[in-house]
Amino acid sequence: MDHDAVLDRISDSIMELEDTTKIQGFINEALKINISAREIIENGIRKGLEKVGIAYERGEYYLSELLFASELIGDGFKLLMPHIKKDKLKKRGTIVLGTVRGDIHDLGKNIFRMLAEAEGFEVMDLGVDVEASKFAQSIKESAADIVAISALLTTTMGEMRTIVDKIKENSIRERVKILIGGNPINKEFAKEIGADEAGLTAVEGIEICKRWIP
Repeated sequence: MDHDAVLDRISDSIMELEDTTKIQGFINEALKINISAREIIENGIRKGLEKVGIAYERGEYYLSELLFASELIGDGFKLLMPHIKKDKLKKRGTIVLGTVRGDIHDLGKNIFRMLAEAEGFEVMDLGVDVEASKFAQSIKESAADIVAISALLTTTMGEMRTIVDKIKENSIRERVKILIGGNPINKEFAKEIGADEAGLTAVEGIEICKRWIP
């Protein structure tokens, strides 16, 4: 298969919830034809992730499918991590990361975490369905430089505003950068709720964090 075809197969295999062996086979094939790990993530895994997220929002996939897709992506990353990790990581700052209350999505969040750790960030992953107060408390306890907030569902986007407001209430807004991300998120919404930036993909989110902390 050529460059675009193998990336499409990775994406389609994730969407179709094919077995790990098959997906890893396509990833290995992509690596053999010198497609970078980051491009595999961006144009293969991420696109598959987006399709799964859309299917979930439409009610075509349920929690069991989301969990299985997460396992598939995790197995794919086991192959890719050695290719994106640097021999000597430059230690950067600390990121508090989590998915908002009412949302169990963690696929994009997990991709972001793995990329962030590969770039030298220390990541405090709070998991999914996280209360606004827990975000604020974790920022205080860790002296985090960045808080990264994820939401997959349009119905949970408003919780991001609640988190930003809670950070302000705790008088820690000035010391932390706020990054939001997830399927329904856009740059205008980030400005509207008082966040610093929106990462439209996990890869873009990492580039923003690296710009904040070179």
